[in-house]
Amino acid sequence: MKKLIYFLGWLLPLALTAADFSARFEAIKRTATPAELYTFLYALPKGGDVHNHLGGAIRAEWWYAAATDPARNGGDTFYTRVRFTAEVKSGVPLVLYQTIRRATYERLTPDGQADYAPLTALSSAQKQAWLDALRLDRPGEGREEFFSWIWPRSGQLHQNIHVVAETMIVTMQAYGAEGLRYLETQQGAQNFRDNRGELIPADVAAKFLQTRLAQPDARATGVTVRFQATVLRFLPNAEQQLAELYEFVDGHRDLWVGINMAGIEENDKGNPARFTAKYRELRRRYPTLALSIHAGEMDGPDHHVRDTLLLGASRIGHGVNLIQDPATLLLLQQTRRVLVEINLISNRLLEYTPNLAQHPFPEYLRTGIPVCLNTDDRGMWDSNLTDEYYTAVTTFNLSWDELIQLGRNSLSFSFAAPAVKAQLLADYERDLSAFTEKYLAPDSLAALATVSPVTYGYAKRTWGFPFAQ
Repeated sequence: MKKLIYFLGWLLPLALTAADFSARFEAIKRTATPAELYTFLYALPKGGDVHNHLGGAIRAEWWYAAATDPARNGGDTFYTRVRFTAEVKSGVPLVLYQTIRRATYERLTPDGQADYAPLTALSSAQKQAWLDALRLDRPGEGREEFFSWIWPRSGQLHQNIHVVAETMIVTMQAYGAEGLRYLETQQGAQNFRDNRGELIPADVAAKFLQTRLAQPDARATGVTVRFQATVLRFLPNAEQQLAELYEFVDGHRDLWVGINMAGIEENDKGNPARFTAKYRELRRRYPTLALSIHAGEMDGPDHHVRDTLLLGASRIGHGVNLIQDPATLLLLQQTRRVLVEINLISNRLLEYTPNLAQHPFPEYLRTGIPVCLNTDDRGMWDSNLTDEYYTAVTTFNLSWDELIQLGRNSLSFSFAAPAVKAQLLADYERDLSAFTEKYLAPDSLAALATVSPVTYGYAKRTWGFPFAQ
């Protein structure tokens, strides 16, 4: 009884603060300048980002800094394509600023090598062009640019485990600064190669990443990281890849917490029903693995979300066209057991919802479907998680309760182990309590002077914010 009384005595002030703060938040939305509201949301505790591709989350500047620093790139050298001469004649696709490693460069003919320059030797104009080639920053860029060109340009940066690990830490630092405490990102251990071009065994790569995450600078970010293994769904051997990753995740559950399936859905070779038999086979062989699968990232109606639920997914990535499937929409409204991972900026830039005022997010949120906000490929969008929150608040007039529920959902539906999840949720509530206490008074926005938001190109282009990059 004493423990219960103590717990209730601790909980009551939190409940009162939350109730008081609902009115305070409405006043902030009415009276704050856009820059003040953005700064307020930058400082807001945000829970987790659970729909995130690590390779797409790394900003071009972070890639460049790590790839050109021998102390951070494992002694490798990177080259990028700056012109086309001999290889054009052989029918090689024209991918300007495609980046390769030294081992690949050394296997090229002299004429082929002439098309490439070391990253460290780029002129100022070439360096800027290289950086811009890795993000959507111009009108008219969209799906074709993203799916067909940006990923090939980043090329072999993703093969170097030192570069990926070091840029992961920088990503964690950026997230920690804007109030995030949990990152569940899509990153495998299967495709890393050493400086000779030899494949690094997945177990060795997994141990390397685990060791790097345990180092002081990673721990100092305050961000807990877990990985999902991702299948490229439209490949001819996707079923084999799924079986291999399922076995890998089952053997590395301390750091890898689930399976995902990605790839442009317009390519119907990756439709979810294709994998029904394979998932059922794997469930006969392995204990339960959590599934978060891309579905509903389409223009028109289909049954991909429904079919993805049949695969066993407990989280749906995007779900934009779920609203066009009334039966599945009703199912999710009634059960409230499946989280839809919302990615507003991604959906805008890839033109699944060019006008965000028409996005189905508020319909899901306000009819009882669990949702949370995520960044998807923030590095390629040149954005951050605060941009997602600011977009949601200013476009859909979120209440305080709705705002903080997004953070709770991101942690409650995460695939972290139960003890880790419980600690993350407790920390989130503690941080929220301190945050609301700090900004409850009518004159408390003056405290924002101590907050230094970091924004990138998306915020500058969209809202004209002058904050530092």
